Amino acid sequence: MIKEPSFTIGIEEEYWLVNRETRDLIKESPPNLLEECTKELEQQVTPEFLQSQIEVGTRVCDSLQEARADVIRLRGCVSRVAANHGLAMIAASTHPFARWRTQKHTDKERYDIIAQDMQGVASRLLISGMHIHVGIDDDQLRIDLMGQATYMLPHLLVLSTSSPFWEGQDTGLKSYRVAVWNTFPRTGLPERFKSFVEFQRHIDVLVTSGVIEDRTKVWWDIRPNVRFPTLEMRITDICTRVDDAICVAALYRCWLRMLYRLRMNNQRWRGYANMLINENRWRAERYGFEQGLVDFGKGIVVPYAQLLEEMLTLIRQDAEHFDCVAEVEHAREILNRGTSAHWQIKTYNDAKADGASHMEALKAVVDMLIKETLHGVNV
Repeated sequence: MIKEPSFTIGIEEEYWLVNRETRDLIKESPPNLLEECTKELEQQVTPEFLQSQIEVGTRVCDSLQEARADVIRLRGCVSRVAANHGLAMIAASTHPFARWRTQKHTDKERYDIIAQDMQGVASRLLISGMHIHVGIDDDQLRIDLMGQATYMLPHLLVLSTSSPFWEGQDTGLKSYRVAVWNTFPRTGLPERFKSFVEFQRHIDVLVTSGVIEDRTKVWWDIRPNVRFPTLEMRITDICTRVDDAICVAALYRCWLRMLYRLRMNNQRWRGYANMLINENRWRAERYGFEQGLVDFGKGIVVPYAQLLEEMLTLIRQDAEHFDCVAEVEHAREILNRGTSAHWQIKTYNDAKADGASHMEALKAVVDMLIKETLHGVNV
């Protein structure tokens, strides 16, 4: 009998560091901040492209409950250390009013190369994300599931949106981060490959030609990770609340196991062209869950709440297997109260209605994000 993959779970999050007085992003990271975080978190914390960012990653977790506890621990540590330097952290994929022209990238060889190679595109990279790793040891299985899982990526982005503002303006998008990220090469939906060998052969063309140094420079919405035997989902914004992040992670994990069960029964999820999936990707980026997504089989736009219920039915067996029924059903609460993008827009509009200036209202959004980032976190 074929052994089922481990389906272990890991979560990476990228936080912003803001000045508590100005609410703006810092320009340079305090010299000892990362070192102080590392004393407690060791290899679970690293610098990011910009000095105003810091990245954390959970341990390899067997359950969503374990992952949740580790995310809480990571957020708590970074928040405490940041506070000692007069700073606060926020989990949002864009800052409401920071200017990309004033930011400085981290002095690290990898980031120096990206800045030199990408030029103006890299300088606008004022975005943060959340990456979900699911352990799948078999190379061929990872490639097979990657090709099928692309269908559901817009559905996950919808639940995570946290980047409606850009340089002080409401962009009209729920995830402006995706719009910025689209300007980078080797992003978006992955190609479909028949085998891991075919995937590797295509990547090798880019590496041997000197276009990229290694597979880490392939930044698709979902990809086989280079360092770990995981299928890494990268399309989502970072969720401001921990519970929302765990919900998205649980849905992704359960969806992969559902696809695996189909495979074991000699079935598979119907494949659709990237041009169709990209339409839902755009709708998720633009509207979040407000305008629905296209059901390609029916050829109509379906309300997202209906699609969510269909998704929850499909993965019910897997949620029970992983003991995460409550975590996946939390998606209903996200729809009821909105994502971080909705909260940010509402906070801004409420502040303006109360007589705040444009900048005062934007700072109110930052204050809300500081508070909600630590919702359920012991500091």
